[in-house]
Amino acid sequence: MTGYGRGEGARRGLKITVEVSSVNRKQTEVSVTLPRDLEVLEAQIRAEINRRVSRGRIMVRVAVQSAPGAGGKTAVDLALAKSYAHDLRHLAKELALEDPVTLDLLSRLPGVVQPAREISEAEELWPATSAALSAAMDLLLQMRQREGAFLARDLKQRTTRMRRAVARIQRLVPGAVKHYRAQLLQRIHDAGLPAAALDEERLLKEVFFFADRSDVTEELTRLQSHFQQLDDCLKSAEPVGRTLDFLSQEINREVNTLGSKAANSLISREVVSLKAELEKFREQVQNVE
Repeated sequence: MTGYGRGEGARRGLKITVEVSSVNRKQTEVSVTLPRDLEVLEAQIRAEINRRVSRGRIMVRVAVQSAPGAGGKTAVDLALAKSYAHDLRHLAKELALEDPVTLDLLSRLPGVVQPAREISEAEELWPATSAALSAAMDLLLQMRQREGAFLARDLKQRTTRMRRAVARIQRLVPGAVKHYRAQLLQRIHDAGLPAAALDEERLLKEVFFFADRSDVTEELTRLQSHFQQLDDCLKSAEPVGRTLDFLSQEINREVNTLGSKAANSLISREVVSLKAELEKFREQVQNVE
């Protein structure tokens, strides 16, 4: 599910900002962008994300800057500035441009001028980073919960429609055998065969074989069980996306069997309607945590 959150923390004159966003993804995927000096914190950030989110692509961006009123002390990475200058002059020469290197340009390039940090170990920044991450995650999860409530309503409506289609199929099944027997008798009559030539026992066997081939009692029973499990999942406060995905696959299996056993065009029509609703249900399930 989609969401966005932003949080801030402070430590010894430094302000840490964490932004977290998420988009739909069948599995969990976490992408973390950190300042070079804080890369050691990536494992802890990932662990915190995985503890609170079980599905989706989560993107985390951490930024560090001097807190307001922390003073103007800065540190200059001279080696990095020289490297930038060398590469820019080489590029200007290749493109036949004037020398683009100025002090103003170099000072604005990433990493050249940084706050003079009093903290030598990145681990000392973890409490502030953790607080900012927690605040950002709270906001993100609030957005995801609002979206989840909307998705739950939509999935309940689709489950109700599928239940109704299955109920209609259940009502049509008993009449299918009678309809087949009547059709068979009509074909014999249309063939011009005399009534005396009709073997009642042979006819009964044919009708019995048809009824056995088209019996969908097991499939209908299993579908009702799956629908009940869907209801239970949609009432749960725990992550149920993967469970819903599995159940939708099982429902699809039963619906395909129903289609192969369809005894007449009316049942086939209901199966097509059921498949169409199930496909929409499966698409929505991919967005559920």
